[in-house]
This record gives sequence, structure tokens and C-alpha cells, in this order.
Amino acid sequence: MLAFAVLVAFSFRQAWAAPSAASVGSDLTFFFQNDLNWPAAQDHNGTILLSKPSMNTEALASCGQLYETLLPTNGTYFQSDITDLLRYLAFEGAAPSQQYWVDSSSATECQAISSEGIQTVNCDEQLPAFCSQSAPYRPNTDTDMSTQYQVQVSSGNLTVLGTRDHLSFRFIGIPYADPYERFTYSSVYSSAGDISALAYGSPCVQIGYGSEDCLFLNIQTPYLPASSATSKTLKPVMFWIHGGAYTSGEGSDGIFDGGNAASRSDVVVVTINYRLSTLGFLALEDGVTNGNFGIADQITALRWVQEHIADFGGDPSRVTIFGQSAGAGSVRALLAAPPAFGLFAGAIAQSNLDGFGYADTYSNYYTIEQEVYVAADPLIEYVNCTDSADVLACLRSVSAVTLVNAPTAPRYVVVDGTYITTNQLELNGTGPTAKAHVIFGWMRDDGTDFAGSYPTMETTLAESIMGIGLNETYTDAIIASGLFPVPAGNNYTLDTFNVTSRVATDGEFRCLDQATVVAAAKHELFESIYTYQFDKSYMGYEPIPGICDPPATEEYPYGDPSLPYFQCHSGELYFTFGTLGQSALPFRDWNDLYFSQYAVDAWTSFARTYDPNPSFAYLAARGYTNTTEALLKYGLWEEVTTTSATPLRIMDVPLLNSAYLEQEQCDLLGYPLNYYG
Repeated sequence: MLAFAVLVAFSFRQAWAAPSAASVGSDLTFFFQNDLNWPAAQDHNGTILLSKPSMNTEALASCGQLYETLLPTNGTYFQSDITDLLRYLAFEGAAPSQQYWVDSSSATECQAISSEGIQTVNCDEQLPAFCSQSAPYRPNTDTDMSTQYQVQVSSGNLTVLGTRDHLSFRFIGIPYADPYERFTYSSVYSSAGDISALAYGSPCVQIGYGSEDCLFLNIQTPYLPASSATSKTLKPVMFWIHGGAYTSGEGSDGIFDGGNAASRSDVVVVTINYRLSTLGFLALEDGVTNGNFGIADQITALRWVQEHIADFGGDPSRVTIFGQSAGAGSVRALLAAPPAFGLFAGAIAQSNLDGFGYADTYSNYYTIEQEVYVAADPLIEYVNCTDSADVLACLRSVSAVTLVNAPTAPRYVVVDGTYITTNQLELNGTGPTAKAHVIFGWMRDDGTDFAGSYPTMETTLAESIMGIGLNETYTDAIIASGLFPVPAGNNYTLDTFNVTSRVATDGEFRCLDQATVVAAAKHELFESIYTYQFDKSYMGYEPIPGICDPPATEEYPYGDPSLPYFQCHSGELYFTFGTLGQSALPFRDWNDLYFSQYAVDAWTSFARTYDPNPSFAYLAARGYTNTTEALLKYGLWEEVTTTSATPLRIMDVPLLNSAYLEQEQCDLLGYPLNYYG
């Protein structure tokens, strides 16, 4: 049997540069029982399901096209993994007694597996098949370039060459936009031909690196249909928009690798680059250069997804956009951007900034005139284009590095009249709003990283608070209220910084996110609404070194999460992507793994059903007992309504449902629950 498979593999290697679902003649579904426990990941064997029934010799030949055999029935976790897989296939609609071809222990007999175990079956039976999946584990920033694991997809007039690793099919560095002139809007990639999607494309220009040729996206998918036109099993799509203050970041960051969500939760993950800084957000008062090029790029990528994602196994009618920090600001902007309407059905905004100081411009958009005064005019002077007869032409002649390094490099979403037509996401029903299901949330100490300099022994409490960007009168009122008391600790600088962090978190994140969901529920703007606060984090954005990590102890050398520490901005990302523990990052304790499983299951459940509570039937089918236990023990995440008593999900171990937090403090700061009406 094996010799025949090798012969078949060789013959198809001559006929095809790389196999595809169409050439194999069957949908290809990638299964890996991913418990996110990276130290044991390589001991679990994945499989590729060929769903089209065939005789045993045909199944062998089809697996051979993928340079695989039929699935061996040994291995450390084979029995438990195959039991979960068969249960999940039955949950998805297969007959409970359905048999699947697997590797035979005898050259004269054929074997199949079902929920009843392994049976000897007539070799001429027509059955779906499990192929082996031998692609090795790789750190999430590497790509296996071996032709043995390559696979191709035809979509429209494109043929895209990708690969697979231990977790999913991977297509990275796909151009989604046609070539464009600097400071013009992008359009969906329209060229015909072959695309190699084996290496990440360049990040967009930012301080230190990047290229203007940067509009690439990456896809990790568990499913390649033989024909997307007839497929009834397309997967939900999660479309990630990275953060970085609109001045930095890239979709190829290893934290955002989508293989974990794809394999654990049967979803397609797309991550993108978009233009940043001056190149992405410059606006001029010339009637042409209207800014928001980076936001427009995101919409171009969403349009590419609508055109092509079905051929990569994704359902274009079930796209959830999600992003963090400036990525969350992008999500909020897209919820108000008419050209984006209909391109997505779900939206998750993780730590959107709003409120006083630095945070204001992420949710309250400048007019073009304001942006020119604040950023463009000083930029033009900085690059010596002020006296040019054609300022735009002059700016196009300046190096990209100079433009993004300018002291006032534009990074602002503006009211351009086409993409953004109102000065904020109107939450009282008076402005355009996408028809979508939404989640808004934040980190418990999100403002820590935006609270100014760490105090010294000479810094007064008032000086520390004013470092956020508040005036003296406002600061005096905060201190006099007694609502932000100094902790009774024995470390003056830390106690002072705790107050400043709390004020910054309330005034730049928590209060206005709470007001957002309250107004949205009151005015019935969205299809459904959920909100959360992460009280557990891992690393995160840390401009002040050391403040976002729990103290290390002899028992917990990587930090004891039960001890006090700041849950900082970006501290949820390893959990929501399931990449914690991957590469050199260790689990600090058992709860890191337990919580990561729950976080991935919640986020991807929202993508599947627009409810962050996975159904118990789904969890049972997947064998995800830890998430089941968490939901049974701590309760379901409640939807935000006008009558919700505990609408806030506290993401921690244990989980908790809570009323809105810091309401007196938010009232004092001028951001009450009814702020948006």
C-alpha cells in the first residue's frame, strides 16, 4: 500500500506544481486537536479530511497527491484526538456511524475508523478518508518552504501558492491592492496570474523599517473547498486590524498568527497591513488629498476578502473585524464608514481610546482643516515644501522615511466626506452605523501606559495626574473628590502611579467604552452588544519597563500572576490569539493555559454565532472540557441591554459578571454612562 502511495505521489509531483482541492477532487479540511498546550503540540497528530467518498485505492492516490499516506492509527494522543474529531464531525452533520479510510496494518486488508473503532472494510467501499498530516511544527513567524507541503488555490484570475504547517493551511504575503501612487486611495488587486504566498510581505513604512509596497494580507485556514460555489461548509472569517498608534505595526507580527484559532475553532483568520503615519493619514486642503488612506486600505482588504475568501474556505457573509488599540479605533471608524457597510457582520474593538488627552483623537475625528493646522502644515514646513508651487508633488518627492519621522507626522482619522462623514461614531441614531454585532472592551489598567512619566520621590500627586494631560483645576477636583485615593502602601512612587494609572484608565478607556455600549443598547444601533474588562494579562505594551509583569518568586520564576501587577494595554493579545507559550514565551502557571483556551473559544464563538458563549453542545463535540467547566462554574457572558444588571464580563480566573465599574469616578471626570445620550 505504501509503495503505491509513494508512486502516486511521484506521478502527481510531475503533473502539478502543487496540489489543490480541485486537483485532489475533494474538499480538504485540516484538523488538529489544538489544546494550546505548546510543550505537547508536536505529540498530537493532525489529519486532512478528504470529504468526497472514494474507494480505498482512490483515497490512497488522493492522499498521495498531498505527499501523505492514509492516517496512521498510532501515536501518543491518537485515540483521544480521533474520538474528539469523530464527535465533532457528527456535530457538523456527518452520520454518527460514518466510517473514514485510515492506514491499514495489512497489505491485503483495508481499514476504516468510526465512533465504534477500527474495522476491516471492503476496499471497494466508497468512504471519505483521513490523510496523514506530517507538516512539522514551526514557530509562528516561520514558513515551511518545502514543496512537500505546498498547496495552491485558484480564485478568480489568480492562482495562489501556499503551504501548511502543524496547524493550518497558510497563505501569507498576498497583495490585496493594485499598485498606487503615493497619497491616492487603493483599489482591489486586479491583475491575473500566479502569486507566491510563502513569505510575509513588507510591513508599511514606519520609523525604522518598512516599504511603500506593503498592502499585503495573510490567511490561515482549516478548509480548502474543491469548489467554493457549491460548498455548504464555508467557515467564519476573523479579519484582524493591528494597532500601533496608526504609526507602527504589521499583520505579520507573530502574536497575531492565526493558526491557533484556525485549528482550535475552525475559523479562517485574515491579518492585514495598511498604510501608516503620513503615508496613511495625510490630509490637505486641496480637495483631492483627503486623508484616511489607511482606513481606505482596510476597506480595500475587506473588498478583497469578499471577492476571494470563499476559495480559501471562508464565508464572506460571516466576516468579523477585530482590532486592538489603533486597530480598535479602526473598528470603531469602520462601524461609521458607509463604504465598509455590508463587508462585515461582526466587530470587536479591543481597547479603543477615547476621552481626554492623547486618547481623544482616536474616536473624535478632526476636520481636514483641523488636521492641516495640527499636523500637515508643520509637516510641510519640516520637509521644506511650504514654498512649492505644487505642495502635493513636493511631498511625493520626499523620502518615505523622512515623512514618517517628521515630528508632526499625521496619524489622525479625519472627516473626509466619503469614508468618514461624521466627527464620531454617532451613538444616538443620527449618523450612519453598520448593521453588525459588536463587542467593546478594555484592560483593567489600560491607561497605565498613557499615564505619563513614572513619578519620582519629588513628584507630587497633582504633578503626576497632570502628566496625563489634565489641567490644574481638573486635577485639583480629582484629588479633592476622594474618589481616587492613594493606596496605603509603603512605596510612594508606586502608590502615586497607581492613582495616575486609574485616572488614565477611566478617562481614556473604561468610562467612554461603558458609555458607548449603554448608548448603543438604548438606541438599538447594533444587532447585539457585549462588553468586557480583562483582569488577567501577559506582558503588553510597556513604555515604562517592568510595570506590566507580575513579580517573580522562587515558585513562579516567570512571575506569579496571583500577586498585584498592572494589567496593561495589549496584555490580552497572547490570550485571544492563543499564542501564549509559543516560541520562547512560557506559561507562568496552569491558569495561563486554562484562560487562553477560554479566551480563544469566546472570541471565535462570537465569529461563528455572534455570541461569545460557545454552546455546550459545540464544546462537548470538540472535547473542550476546560471552557465547559468555566462556563458552568462561573456563568455565561451576558448581552448588554437596557435592563442588564451585570453586563460587564470580567475576564480572569475566575470569570465574573459585573455591573458597570467606576461610575462615580466617571461622573466626576465628565464621562457618565449617559455621555452619548
